[in-house]
Amino acid sequence: MPKRSGRPGRTAPAEVPPEPDNAPVEIPIDGVLDLHTFSPREVKDLVPEYISECLRRGITEIRIIHGKGTGTLKSIVHGLLKKDPRVASFRDAGIEAGGWGATLVRLIR
Repeated sequence: MPKRSGRPGRTAPAEVPPEPDNAPVEIPIDGVLDLHTFSPREVKDLVPEYISECLRRGITEIRIIHGKGTGTLKSIVHGLLKKDPRVASFRDAGIEAGGWGATLVRLIR
């Protein structure tokens, strides 16, 4: 029997079971990678994989949104980009694209 909400005549939505922690997360490959929902340890594998997939699809300019926060994600992202030979250059995004909460990356074709 469904649970009832506080309002008469309405039922609560069915509960959706949580996904297992190890379930793959599909993200769109469109040149914009938003890291807000990822932990720093996930980012270390995610960013290089995302770059690979962008290059496979012919995308050579990407925006990585890491947020402003404490700067931890930004530091990790910049460290990864510095070491990646497929990265031609990177810089903080302009105000219209997230400012220092996002990084613009140009990839080598």
